[in-house]
Amino acid sequence: MTAVRQRKGSKGKEPGPGIQNLKPECVAEPRERFPTGGFSWWTILCLISGSIVGVSLGLLCCIYVATLHENDLWFSNIKEVEREISFRTECGLYYSYYKQMLKAPTIQQGLYELTHDNTTESKRTINILQRMNIYQEVFLSILYRILPIQTYLEPIYFYIYTVFALQTVYVIALFITSWLLSDSWLAGALSGVWYILNRVDTTRVEFTISLRENWSIPFFALQVAAITCYLRPKLKPIHQRVVLWLVFVSTFCFCLTWQFNQFVLLVQALIIYTLDCLDFLTAEQVVSLYLMQVSSLLLVWLLQFCNSMILGSLVLSFIVSALFIKHFQTGLKMGGFVIRVGKLALHTLLVLALTFTINYSAKKVLQLKSDEHIFKFIKAKFGFGATRDFDASLYLCEEAFGLLPLDTFERLAGTVLLYPYLCTLSVLFILLLLVALSNLSLNGLGQASGEKEDRTFKMRPDVAYNLMHTVFFGLLAFSTMRMKYLWTGHMCTIAAFGVCGKEVWALYLRVLHCNTKTAMRLIRYSVPIVILAFLYYKFWPRLMEEISELREFYDPDTVELMEWIRLKTPKRAVFAGSMQLLAGIKLCTGRVLTNHPHYEDQALRERTRQFHGVRMTRARVPIVDLKIKCLEGTFSVSLWREAALTELFVGDEVLITHLRPCVQETGTGKFHSSNYTTVEIAEGQMQETVVEVIGVSNVNHTCHFLGSDSQVYVVPQIVFAGNPDDLIARLPLHLSLKHVNRRVFQISEVSE
Repeated sequence: MTAVRQRKGSKGKEPGPGIQNLKPECVAEPRERFPTGGFSWWTILCLISGSIVGVSLGLLCCIYVATLHENDLWFSNIKEVEREISFRTECGLYYSYYKQMLKAPTIQQGLYELTHDNTTESKRTINILQRMNIYQEVFLSILYRILPIQTYLEPIYFYIYTVFALQTVYVIALFITSWLLSDSWLAGALSGVWYILNRVDTTRVEFTISLRENWSIPFFALQVAAITCYLRPKLKPIHQRVVLWLVFVSTFCFCLTWQFNQFVLLVQALIIYTLDCLDFLTAEQVVSLYLMQVSSLLLVWLLQFCNSMILGSLVLSFIVSALFIKHFQTGLKMGGFVIRVGKLALHTLLVLALTFTINYSAKKVLQLKSDEHIFKFIKAKFGFGATRDFDASLYLCEEAFGLLPLDTFERLAGTVLLYPYLCTLSVLFILLLLVALSNLSLNGLGQASGEKEDRTFKMRPDVAYNLMHTVFFGLLAFSTMRMKYLWTGHMCTIAAFGVCGKEVWALYLRVLHCNTKTAMRLIRYSVPIVILAFLYYKFWPRLMEEISELREFYDPDTVELMEWIRLKTPKRAVFAGSMQLLAGIKLCTGRVLTNHPHYEDQALRERTRQFHGVRMTRARVPIVDLKIKCLEGTFSVSLWREAALTELFVGDEVLITHLRPCVQETGTGKFHSSNYTTVEIAEGQMQETVVEVIGVSNVNHTCHFLGSDSQVYVVPQIVFAGNPDDLIARLPLHLSLKHVNRRVFQISEVSE
């Protein structure tokens, strides 16, 4: 006890954390195998067998998602252009930079082209490495060039196999976290099996390969595993330093691969702050974890050519504020319960005030507006004042940014994941509240270590961290469905810990008055085995059936369009269109884009808003005004919400249902959307028509041809990007137009 008191006194300024150094001794289990050495043969055997099971589950997950991807697209048998088209949404844009690096004569030339890119945005030269998180594509392209695998493995396979391999890392990280929490590798096996069975809600890697989250979340899971190990009781100083390095490396990789890293780290920083206030962590642990976050962000800032968005991030302002206020508020953890709660309230107010002051000042100095659309979305989502902002409303109309659907819980319950998770969460949360109240009731100077050892309620710091982690990220997932993939994987860890850990079962057995070592061992090992056997019996046939289902990628129209653009248009031709289309054009043809799917740039968001031409109502929903021709009449229609975002062109044949008629102040009639309005574009067949063009006009950067039959043909810029005045001088024109519902895809001149 003398050594412990000397360490407490060496802190000097704040006695509270010194008392906290005693806490690991109070809550540690008597037989800690991992940190203390003295391995027995049985321990070594368990370690080896557990490692084999963990790696095997990780490889099984990798093979599973790779097989699903192959079976869904028949990826090995389709053409290269079809493979590239299969990269959905902005995935094609990210993969295009990998392809661009491989095509460059040298690595240096490829890096120069990325830092001086003039094809992603027309009339602008931008630094892609500064603007986007594509270092993973750069690293993979360099690795592919230097490794002697070009004759054995195509570049696209090297890319997708790497992403699938990260799923192995993800499962192993979950396995390790569960093992560390429960001291049983059966928990790791259970968490890995649950992750695979709940693939629909834990990952979408098999059909959105290049998304940044598929690169970064495995590193985030590794970071959580490293933090769990760092917070384990009785960890030796040398082990602490090694684990802290692992925390730093995993945090750095996570930040480097996802542009939303600052918001995820902000949630994590709030978790650390909460545990610090509730006296679960020592001052040394808090400062170390904060410094790992700050160091990672600053290193990414340097690698991204001093990207101002990182310096203006809320998480940096919060960590600086928390450390600054903590340094000067030395008596924060002294006094009785009421005094400490009052001090914590004042401490929190000071930290928040300083955080927003620093963040506001930094953004003013840096003239930073890159991330303002995210805060507008958050403000609009939670109803803090009305907004007519285009970006916020565009996010609100997306299902992925809505609330978590209730059918998610039905799927999680079907795999027996939800029930143990909720039981574990409720028991541990009540226990955490009791321990927190006990911590706040203790005077920082007046309590002896022996009194803490006699506490009725105890909770280890690593358990407390993981509990707060699942609570905070669960709330984030509830509010925004897009963020559920940060939560559902960790759900598997917490549920497995509840089934195989000692804490929850000890409370249950105490209530039943049979809390013996034999009963504890029996229930900790039998229950997970029974659950694993049930899951195998119920879901193994389904997995085999799912793997045996074969499909094939089929999109001949898009393939024909990409081939036409590549063969018939100049290399510096500029194209405009939807995000999905532009990403495919950039990847398959290398042509110049007017706007692209990356949204962390204010000027680019403004260009996108002007391109779509959707206005906003006071109720924060998009609305677009149209003229609809029906038989011989023409009617004015205002479409709202999702219907307003439907991409329509002049001449489209559409089916609009559930419109609401009204009379305007001028006495004219008009139709408005209702809550049940749907818009369906009629599926037309490709037609080839010889047209005598008697008029040409340019409307919203789109060329319109007026035929002698009074029909209007819409010609997008991807088909004709020339000057309409040149055509007007040659009227009338006899042209052969390939079109669908008078939307032109190909033009050829007919000789008279």
